[in-house]
Amino acid sequence: MSTAYTVVTVLAALWVGFSAFSLARKADFVTQPLIEYGVPRAWWGWLAAAKGAGSLGMLVGLAIPPLGVAAAIGLILYFLGAVIAVLRARSYKTVAFPVLYLAPVAAALLLGWAA
Repeated sequence: MSTAYTVVTVLAALWVGFSAFSLARKADFVTQPLIEYGVPRAWWGWLAAAKGAGSLGMLVGLAIPPLGVAAAIGLILYFLGAVIAVLRARSYKTVAFPVLYLAPVAAALLLGWAA
């Protein structure tokens, strides 16, 4: 296991975990865009749980690699869905935000495969 893989994985997991925590706490900077994108409030808890589980899965994946791979793939699909939701809402100026979460998770997955 390389140092780069470990560092990127931990940072990506913490970053996604922060996003999950912010959504679970219903922070305005997270919930306002969701309202604008038309994401139903009933989904917010499930979305926060999915991000939280993915974040924990990436960290546990440092010890159990198949779990980390599954968590990273799940988060990549999650954030691709977020990109699609933003584009469907025609909020082109904010499409970078889900990409800021997608990129480090994808980088961690690629570094894990390369190691």
